[in-house]
Amino acid sequence: MTLASSVLAHVSGIDLYVPGRPIESVAREHGIEPSAIVKLASNENPFGMSPAARQAIASLEGNPSRYPDSDSVALRDALAGHLKQDPQRILIAAGSSELILLAARAFLEPGRAAVMSQYSFISYGLAVRSVGAEAIAVPALDWGHDLKRMLAAIDERVRLVFIASPNNPTGTMLSKEDIERFIAAVPSNVLVVLDEAYREFTPAEHRPDVDKLLQRHDNLLVLRTFSKVYGLAGLRVGYGLGHPDLIGYLKRLQLPFSVTVNAQHAAVAALGDQAFVEQCSSANKTERSRLCAELEARGIRYIPSFGNFVLLHVGDGPKVFRSLVERGIVVRPVANYGLKEWIRVSVGLTHENDAFLRELRAVL
Repeated sequence: MTLASSVLAHVSGIDLYVPGRPIESVAREHGIEPSAIVKLASNENPFGMSPAARQAIASLEGNPSRYPDSDSVALRDALAGHLKQDPQRILIAAGSSELILLAARAFLEPGRAAVMSQYSFISYGLAVRSVGAEAIAVPALDWGHDLKRMLAAIDERVRLVFIASPNNPTGTMLSKEDIERFIAAVPSNVLVVLDEAYREFTPAEHRPDVDKLLQRHDNLLVLRTFSKVYGLAGLRVGYGLGHPDLIGYLKRLQLPFSVTVNAQHAAVAALGDQAFVEQCSSANKTERSRLCAELEARGIRYIPSFGNFVLLHVGDGPKVFRSLVERGIVVRPVANYGLKEWIRVSVGLTHENDAFLRELRAVL
C-alpha cells in the first residue's frame, strides 16, 4: 500500500492549472534581463495598482502578527456603499477563484454535474472535478456561450451553471438581455454563477443590471475581482454578490482569514479611486483597438474581444509561444482549452504591444 492508493480517484485525475509564465522564471531560463521581458500572459493591469492603493499599503498601520478581519468588514462596507447593496449580500474572498471553488463545494458532489461553455475559464471545470462532480462543456457558438444549448443541458443532475461575460479566453460578451432571459429560465434549485471579472472593460450600456437580477433570483452568484482593472492580482482579493442565505452557505466553507490585511486595505483604497479605473479601461480600449487593427492589417485572424486581452490564430500555438518567450515576450498558450492553434495576448502598454507585434512578425 502507498499513499497514492489513498488519494481520491477524481483528485489524481485532475489536470494542474498552468498559470502564465512569471517574468523571473523566463529571465532565468533564457538569460534575459527581467526589465527587458514583456509579460502579456495573465490579463494583469499594465498600469499596476492605483496610487491610492499603493499608498494604503505603504502607510498601513497595525500589527502584522495579528490575524486580519475574517469578515473583511471595512471592505465589505465600502463595497456596499459603492454598489448600493446590502452588506449581507457580499462575500469577500481571495480572488474570485476562491468563490468558484466554494460554489462547487457547496452544491456539487459525485453524481451531480455543472454546465459551462466550451472555451470558458478552465478553473470552472477544475473546481467541479475537484469535488468528484461532472463538468458538462456545451459546444461554443461563435466562440462564446450557446445559452439555448446550455439551458437544454440542465437535467436532474445539474446543480450549478457557469456563465461569463466577457468570457476568458475568447473575449466574447453576452448581451444583457440574453443574460437576463437565461437566468430567468434556469430552475430555481440550480445556482447560476455569473463571472464578471472583466466587467469594467465592457461598455456600461451592455452590462446587465445586477441589482435587479439579484432581487429577482435567489439562485444567482455574481463574481467580481480586484485582480484585473484594479491591478491587485498579486494581493488576491475579489468578492461575490448573492442572496444572504447563499452568502451564508459559502461563508461556512471559506477558510478563516483567507483575505490578508494588505489586500483588504488596498482594495478599499482602490475602490475609492474610480478615476484610475476609468483611465485604465479607456486606455485598454484604445490599445486593444490598435492591436486588433494591426493584426487585421497583417491578415492574422483574431476573435473580437471585450476584455483586456485578444485571442489570435497563429497556426502552431505552442511553437509560437516558445519562440516569443525566447525573445522576451510572454503570452499565453491555450492548447489546454482545445485551442492549440491560438495564443492569448493581454493588452499592455503601447511600447509593450509594439514589442509583441514586432516579435510576432519575426516568428510567424
